Amino acid sequence: MPSIRTKIGPISLENPFMLASGILDENGYTMKRILENGASAVVTKSIGTDERTGYSTPVIVELPYGLINAIGLANPGIDNFGEEIKIALKGNRPVIGSIFGSTPEEFVNLALKMENYGVNAIELNLSCPHVKGFGSEVGSDPDLVEEIIKELKSKINIPVFSKLSPNVTDILSIAKAAERSDALVMINTVRAMSIDIYARKPVLSNKYGGLSGQAIKNIGVRYVYEVKKETGQQIVGVGGIETAEDAVEYIMAGASALQVGTVIHKKGIGVFKELSRELEEFMNHEGYETVSEMTGVALS
Repeated sequence: MPSIRTKIGPISLENPFMLASGILDENGYTMKRILENGASAVVTKSIGTDERTGYSTPVIVELPYGLINAIGLANPGIDNFGEEIKIALKGNRPVIGSIFGSTPEEFVNLALKMENYGVNAIELNLSCPHVKGFGSEVGSDPDLVEEIIKELKSKINIPVFSKLSPNVTDILSIAKAAERSDALVMINTVRAMSIDIYARKPVLSNKYGGLSGQAIKNIGVRYVYEVKKETGQQIVGVGGIETAEDAVEYIMAGASALQVGTVIHKKGIGVFKELSRELEEFMNHEGYETVSEMTGVALS
């Protein structure tokens, strides 16, 4: 059988399928369980300096083709998260700490604490679409993105991944500003909303949220292709992956690894083993020996 092992920066992965940030990843025991059920790595919930309660309910809209969520970056704060990391690391696979902030100094402080907790890499949330002052607001400023990553790379000793937003005007300029990252993660959710036509008002308490799931897969594939072709950066593909065929599209567009999230709502945590098995079968049928052989083959 072919090998589905892959690498992101210096981190080796048993398979390309990681747990994306924001899904079942605030609790250490849940992250450990997901690692034990086939995920090659987990990315934690995005953690900030202080505890945030997030938005009031409703915070999720279920659609036939995905979810719209506006959680509001709810999290326990960095000083209360160390024990969860410690538990997750018992899954004996990489744990990646997702962080959000508004200044280079805030990102550095968060990253240093995550590194001290023992995470294997940092993922910068530069792309949350629905919280003022964080996420995509930070990630739409190329100068600020470049400064944040420059500061981090000089202060910490673990890889830095930058999660970019599809909601910015020019994603290529942001990708180039983030070139010091060990990898780019693309994409986060697409800004969206849903209206209750009987109540005559938006469904979400925040009105706007982030659309994830199958609805955004082809947007994600397009951005991976475009950024890989333009920059050559190593990329983790995210957005709407439900089958091995979806995964292969991202890989052929240029992704070296993948993150999976919304599909868990539909298929449960067994989806990681299912995707790995299906990918092996596809590679065997098509004559690929390794994931790297497929990476970027559609680029022209």
